[in-house]
Amino acid sequence: MNIRQLLTDKFQAAMLAAGIPEDCGPVVAPAKKAGFGDYQANGAMAAAKRMGTNPRELAAGILEQLDRGDMIEKVEIAGPGFMNIHLSNAWLAAQLAAAQRDERLNIAPAAQPQTVVIDYSHPNLAKEMHVGHLRSTIIGDALARLLEFQGHKVIRQNHMGDWGTQFGMLLAHLSDKLESNDAGAGSDQKAKVALADLEVFYREAKVRFDEEEGFDDRAREYVVKLQGGDPACLKLWQQFIDISISHSEEIYDKLNVTLKRSDVYGESRYNDDLPVLVQELLDRGIAVEDQGAIVVFLEEMADKEGNPSPMIIRKKGGGYLYSTTDLAAIRYRANQLHADRILYVVDARQSLHLQQAFTASRKAGFLPESVSLEHCAFGTMMGDDGKPFKTRTGGTVKLSALLDEAIERAQKLVADKNPDLSPDECAQIGRTVGIGAVKYADLSKTRTNDYAFNWNAMLSFEGNTAPYLQYAYTRVRSIFRRAGIDPGELSGDIQLGTAEERALAIKLCQFGEVLDQVAKDTFPHVLCGYLYDLASGYMAFYEACPVLREGVEADVRNSRLQLCDLVARTIAAGLDLLGIEVLEKM
Repeated sequence: MNIRQLLTDKFQAAMLAAGIPEDCGPVVAPAKKAGFGDYQANGAMAAAKRMGTNPRELAAGILEQLDRGDMIEKVEIAGPGFMNIHLSNAWLAAQLAAAQRDERLNIAPAAQPQTVVIDYSHPNLAKEMHVGHLRSTIIGDALARLLEFQGHKVIRQNHMGDWGTQFGMLLAHLSDKLESNDAGAGSDQKAKVALADLEVFYREAKVRFDEEEGFDDRAREYVVKLQGGDPACLKLWQQFIDISISHSEEIYDKLNVTLKRSDVYGESRYNDDLPVLVQELLDRGIAVEDQGAIVVFLEEMADKEGNPSPMIIRKKGGGYLYSTTDLAAIRYRANQLHADRILYVVDARQSLHLQQAFTASRKAGFLPESVSLEHCAFGTMMGDDGKPFKTRTGGTVKLSALLDEAIERAQKLVADKNPDLSPDECAQIGRTVGIGAVKYADLSKTRTNDYAFNWNAMLSFEGNTAPYLQYAYTRVRSIFRRAGIDPGELSGDIQLGTAEERALAIKLCQFGEVLDQVAKDTFPHVLCGYLYDLASGYMAFYEACPVLREGVEADVRNSRLQLCDLVARTIAAGLDLLGIEVLEKM
């Protein structure tokens, strides 16, 4: 259910019936101030200006044609044509009753499901994942979960860096490691031991490449062998890839991220298509040779002086670039995966690169105009000093170390608050709270902005944080434990007799429209804000409306318990779409 869309459809029909042009549609939004209805419909003023008539009179004409049904109690005209909408209590109660009976909380699947490809996470397999991979991973996963919940076919694409010249250096070093280790061990086990710490392994290889005589030549030979399909070299490369991916899988498991090994579609998968793609662009005159390189000049992205934006797709020496691989990926996703929509959850600093790839793909006709290409850009995670998040010595923070510290800090916080918990309970709660806190602190910020990473703020049980919402869920569930009541056995009508009950009912009924907005605009912070408002509204309701107190009539108690249950289920569902778990006890 999407209240805003239902009202938009009603007012659109009324405006057409009132003789207003079809392109003068209504703008419906929740009311921002108390006393101005539950929703407001605007559009009369713009239409009146175009038609040369009085906006209040036009608004009155719209209301004469409006089908209120059982949804709208009344509509008031305010100011120069604003229409303030008051929803019917009976209709609200009916929607909540439907949500109470439905495991999807009365959220219908998308009427026109799409195939959505989401490109996210994409670590470089030469190194372990670091904090720079966090935002892409959790933002992309939240969008994948939400769109899947809506009924879309979501195809996750983990575009890992598993190809290129650096692998010659790494493979030469790995080959030497395998030869020098215990000859009695299997090659797979020896490779696993050698790559136990990817950061150390990479640094060792880089030092040898920079300082050891002859090693750089051997590394380049491995590049040639790898690109030429040498079986022995490919076997080494595959061992490296398998073990490297296992490191990422450990992070995904700890983060409660849905990416699987089968979602990995690295750069190497497009290798055979790159010369074909470049030749096709040359044959069609879209790419040209320039100083030995192959370049696509994009007049569509010309600068102020009219100079086209150059996009190199093959280097002078014959090597390919990220731009070439991205073009091949777009063509594959449109034509092989049959995507209707492709989302790139990629750092904002890659905006120019992706804009070039998108523009070149359109120019080359690699995908139909109906396919949407969207860059879901995000800012940088900063430290308290306002600079990109680093270790105290200025190094890159491993993501595994960050998550371990989050769990450790949360466990201590939980143990201090509730010393009666067993060690196992404390460990479980600490893991759930710590990981949830890190994810929510990121997702609750507008993704296009930079944000400051702060342990105390994200682990607080007050304010717009994961611990606050997780604790709110636990508090609601504790009501049913204290009362010895199974929420599934609740019956009776839902009554909205107080202002707090009514406000909570409206907020609960807005869940569907919030999910639709996030799916459309790809800003998860909107869902976070909704969940925080819902939890805050619940606290106001709980303080004003006794639930289990002696003297509360049975029908009122059952109604309020149903509201409590819906709040808990909605918080749990919303957090689950963000990839955050809830707890029955904290």
